[in-house]
Amino acid sequence: MAYSSWFLRLRSSSRAIYANFRNPRFKTNHTNPINTTDVVTSTKPILSWSSSLLPLALAVSAGSLAIHVQTNPSLCDSFDVDARGVSVGGKGSTEFVVKGSHKDIPKELLDELKAICQDNMTMDYDERYIHGKPQNSFHKAVNIPDVVVFPRSEEEVSKIVKSCDMHKVPIVPYGGATSIEGHTLSPHGGVCIDMSLMKRVKALHVEDMDVVVEPGIGWLELNEYLEPYGLFFPLDPGPGATIGGMCATRCSGSLAVRYGTMRDNVINLKVVLANGDVVKTGSRARKSAAGYDLTRLVIGSEGTLGVITEVTLRLQKIPQYSVVAMCNFTTIKDAADVAIATMLSGIQVSRVELLDEVQVKAINIANGKNLPEAPTLMFEFIGTEAYSREQALIVQRIASEHNGSDFVFTEDPQAKKELWQIRKEALWACFAMEPSFEAMISDVCVPLSHLAELISKSKQQLDASSLICPVVAHAGDGNFHTIILFDPINDEHRREAERLNHFMVCTALKMEGTCTGEHGVGTGKMKYLEEELGIEALQTMKRIKTVLDPNNIMNPGKLIPPHVCF
Repeated sequence: MAYSSWFLRLRSSSRAIYANFRNPRFKTNHTNPINTTDVVTSTKPILSWSSSLLPLALAVSAGSLAIHVQTNPSLCDSFDVDARGVSVGGKGSTEFVVKGSHKDIPKELLDELKAICQDNMTMDYDERYIHGKPQNSFHKAVNIPDVVVFPRSEEEVSKIVKSCDMHKVPIVPYGGATSIEGHTLSPHGGVCIDMSLMKRVKALHVEDMDVVVEPGIGWLELNEYLEPYGLFFPLDPGPGATIGGMCATRCSGSLAVRYGTMRDNVINLKVVLANGDVVKTGSRARKSAAGYDLTRLVIGSEGTLGVITEVTLRLQKIPQYSVVAMCNFTTIKDAADVAIATMLSGIQVSRVELLDEVQVKAINIANGKNLPEAPTLMFEFIGTEAYSREQALIVQRIASEHNGSDFVFTEDPQAKKELWQIRKEALWACFAMEPSFEAMISDVCVPLSHLAELISKSKQQLDASSLICPVVAHAGDGNFHTIILFDPINDEHRREAERLNHFMVCTALKMEGTCTGEHGVGTGKMKYLEEELGIEALQTMKRIKTVLDPNNIMNPGKLIPPHVCF
């Protein structure tokens, strides 16, 4: 296929998917412009931020589940057990709505919060609702936060947390509102700490290729700032994800196959613990053998151990040159086999993304495109001009050996941008097929050698289902998502969505994989952790949690299943 005609099909009738299909019900009144850098160790001028990025995507921030205090920390979380004896979010749970009892916040605490935050707090119902119901998640809870606070500094966060700990009221750290596993739910009310006003770049060290930022800044905003310096932060979850939430869930994205996940790209953190203490987890050195690795302990803790207030990130040079390629296949197994063969060839790809025929159809419907509705691989190759082209030709040869067709590639900057924009908007394209439905999104990840088998087995189940189930995958590292669309008021739909998700998770676990490659645990994945990690690992996690948070205020009920005892 000639590239020019293929690209014309791609560009026709382009429009913003989310604007037409997933409009939020409420808009927050607390949107302030991003603050510019305070300290920059560079002679280059500081550029101002763009303040109009959309808070949508697939990365998460942390949430909360319970207000009760564990008077005996060795007991199970018995307050999370419903009348039938089924623990909510625990082993064997199939609950969609997280239950909870409500307890009024003491007036003394409200007075303290007012003194700390001044006008940067609200009890407005619309604000509390949108902070308690993620717009891109099917998870729901019986209650919403009692109050939302907007701290402007680490000192304010410390005071807020200390006051909540004294009154034994739960805390819900809140980042980009991109959670899809119930991370921002507040079924027992409590205090939601919205970090959106803490989004400064505190220091940029160009020669060291690192940057110190506050948690509320988004990765897209950060990269807009870094571009004039020839640097970028390589993790790219969905638009709207913030650095704090990305740390909290140990997220990754399409570039993880080359640059690693969040745990590989964070040098150190500052964290406010449950008692209000501020801890810095390490130095700015690129490597250190000094003591326990507290940085990695906090990354992926989903707000259960503390509130992140500062992050030092490892940066990369913007690639000199890149080539983006696409190729169609007869079966999704052929596409997965090519992804595996490409990685085994030693080629240093920066992205290997897979879309099944259902996902491509969704893109066509949402954007008025005319792309071939077949399993499709998308690649990105970086390096020098000659090296990037050479890699593309090698992969083209590999694809031809696995029934690949219509292999096209582009070096045009605008074409490359539009290609990756399509991939980033995959979720909202799916809603074009069923605008009133919700999405249950799987996040399984397996060793690369098992990817083709897992996707093939999953597709057999998905294709036989009455539900629409597009598949997108970070095929270079064995991680794939199924966007299972279902009618939330149709019980049969909900059971079928749960069955499909359960099948994929259990199949992945049998292949020594994981229930979540990058979205985090939240409330949705807790029930699979014992099978994946073992009860001993979960008991160890609970011991750590109990020591650092004896009053159990930091997102209680998240991450660690409630049935875990020690």
